Amino acid sequence: MCRIAGIYSRTSTRLLDDVIIMRDSMQRGGPDDKGIYVDKEFPLVLAHRRLALIDLSPAGHQPMADNNDQLQIIFNGEIYNFQEIKTGLQAKGHQFKTKSDTEVILKAYMQYGKECFKMFNGMFAIALLDKNTSELLLVRDHAGIKPLYYHLTQDTLVFASEIRAFKAYKPDWPENPDWKMAFLTFGHLPEPITTLKDVTPLEKGTIASINLNTLQVNFIKFNRFSFTNKITDLHEAVSLIRTKLEQAVARHLISDAPIGVFLSGGIDSSLITLLAHRTIPDHLKTLSIVFEEQGFSEQSFQQIIVDKTGVDHHSFLVTRQQFGDALPDILAAMDQPSTDGINSYFICKYAKAYGLTAVLSGLGADELFGGYNSFNRTGISDLLQKQPPFFNKMASYLPGEKLKKVSFLQRKDLVGQFLFNRGFFSFNQVASMLQVTKSDIHDMLEKVVLEELQQSTNGRHRVSWIETNLYMQNQLLKDTDYMSMWHSLEVRVPFLDKELMEAVYSIDASIMFDKNILKHLLIKAFEDILPAEIWQRKKMGFTFPFNSWMETVASNSESIAYKKVRNQFVNKKVNWSRYWATVLSEPEASVEYRR
Repeated sequence: MCRIAGIYSRTSTRLLDDVIIMRDSMQRGGPDDKGIYVDKEFPLVLAHRRLALIDLSPAGHQPMADNNDQLQIIFNGEIYNFQEIKTGLQAKGHQFKTKSDTEVILKAYMQYGKECFKMFNGMFAIALLDKNTSELLLVRDHAGIKPLYYHLTQDTLVFASEIRAFKAYKPDWPENPDWKMAFLTFGHLPEPITTLKDVTPLEKGTIASINLNTLQVNFIKFNRFSFTNKITDLHEAVSLIRTKLEQAVARHLISDAPIGVFLSGGIDSSLITLLAHRTIPDHLKTLSIVFEEQGFSEQSFQQIIVDKTGVDHHSFLVTRQQFGDALPDILAAMDQPSTDGINSYFICKYAKAYGLTAVLSGLGADELFGGYNSFNRTGISDLLQKQPPFFNKMASYLPGEKLKKVSFLQRKDLVGQFLFNRGFFSFNQVASMLQVTKSDIHDMLEKVVLEELQQSTNGRHRVSWIETNLYMQNQLLKDTDYMSMWHSLEVRVPFLDKELMEAVYSIDASIMFDKNILKHLLIKAFEDILPAEIWQRKKMGFTFPFNSWMETVASNSESIAYKKVRNQFVNKKVNWSRYWATVLSEPEASVEYRR
C-alpha cells in the first residue's frame, strides 16, 4: 500500500522538484520509504512513497525496474494472488530477487503484456513505463478500490493517488465549476467529477495506454462485470458463495506486517472475523468503536463474536469532545469533500494506535448481497419513474425532504433512481443555493459515469449495480482510502475480491435476494457459524451520534444558503448530513467546533 505520482512535461524545467512536492504531500500514505525515477530519454519523472506490508525489506523499494532497465513500475495496492502467479512465472523460467508482489507484476507484464492485468486479484493503481514501446501505462483495479487521478493535455501529463498532490504541485489549480452542484446533489463527488478542473479519475478495470512520443491515450477496458444469471440452484449458489468468501478472507490476510479486523457487530464484519479466526486462530486482533450514547452502541453484538472466537478485541470510546478536538484533522484528511468518512477516520486512527498496519473491512457486502432498504423499493421507484416528467418535477415543491426526493425521478435513468434513494438536495434547492440553473445541474449529471444495464435486468440487480457503482464506488471506497492513508493504515475489502464478485454476478436474482431477509443468500451460506442474534437484529450501519454532535459545528460563512440550512438543522427540519454537506460546500469559509 503506497502513494504514487508522476509528471511528463515538454515545457517544465522543474520536473524533479515538482514531482517531489507531489509525492511528499502524500507522505502519510507512505511513511516507510520514498523513491524517484528520472527518465533519460523522455521528460518523465515517477515518484513513490511506501507503506510496507509484503516484503518489508529494502528489496521492495520502488520505483522498481526489470533487469534491463526497460521497465519501471510504481504501484499502490496489493495483489492477493501474487504467489500463484509467481509460481506460474517460475515454471516459465523467470527468477525473482524479492518476495514482493511488485516484482510479480513486472515479470507478469514481461511474460503476458497488457493481458497480465486480467490475471490480478487485488486492489491496485499502477504506473508502468515500457521503454520498449515508449508507453506509460496507468492501470486501476477491477473494483476501483485504489484511486488514481490524472490530468492530460497536448504536452503534459500529471497523475497521482490523491487530489491534494495536484494542489501541492500547483496551488492555484482552477476549481471545477461542477463540483459543488454534484456534491450538494449526491453528498459526494461521483466519478469523473473532482474539485479540480480537468483532473479526472481513471475508470476502474481500465488501462490508459499513453504514447510518450505523442501523448495520445488509448483506453483499454480489461475488466467488466455483468449479470449472467447462470446459477439458478440455491444449493449451488450457497456452496459457491461460501467457498469464494472463505478463500477471499484467507487471501486478504496475507501480510508481513500486523493485520486485524474491524468488528462492528453487524453481519459482514462478524463473518469476516469468524472466517479470519480460522486462518489466524491464536493472534487475531479485532477492534471497534463505542459511544457514551447507548442508542448507537453495538458492543453487545460485538461481544457475541468475541466470546465465540476468543479474538484479542479492543473497543475504543469516541466522545463528542474527541470529535470536536479532531475536527481540524478530519478536515485536513479529506482529500475530496464527502458527507461520510468521519467514522472511517476514527476507526483507522485507533487501528493504527492498536499497532496494526492493515485491517479487513466488511465494505461491499451490502451492495452486492442486498443489505439496504433500497433493494425493497424497486417497485415504487419504477412506478414513479414511468410517470410524466412534470409529475415528478412538481415533487420539488412538496414539504418534507423525503417527498422532495420523488423529483429526482424526472430523470428516466439509473442516476435518477440512485438519487431517489440517496440524493441530498433537490435540483430546485441546489439551483437556489448556488445561483445556477437547473439546466446547469442536468448538464453536470450527464457527465456522471454509470454504465447502463439491459432493460430486462431484474430490479434488485439494478439496485445492486447502482449502489455498487455510485454509492460504494464514489463515497465508501474513496472515504475509506483517504482516511486510512491519513493514518498510514491499509484497509482491505474481502467482499470485493475479484473471484467473489464474479460469483455474485453469476447468480440469478430469484435466489440472490429475499424481500423478507436482507442479505439472505449470505446468511444462508454461513448459517452454521453466524449467530442468529447477529443476523436477526435490525440493521444499524456504522453510524455516529451526529445529529447531536453536529450542533456544535459551525461555519463563519455569510452565505444565505448556509444560514438557511443551519437554521433548519438547529430546528430539526433537516438531518445532520445535509447540514454537513452545506458546510463542506463552502471550503473558503472556516469551520470550527463550538463547545
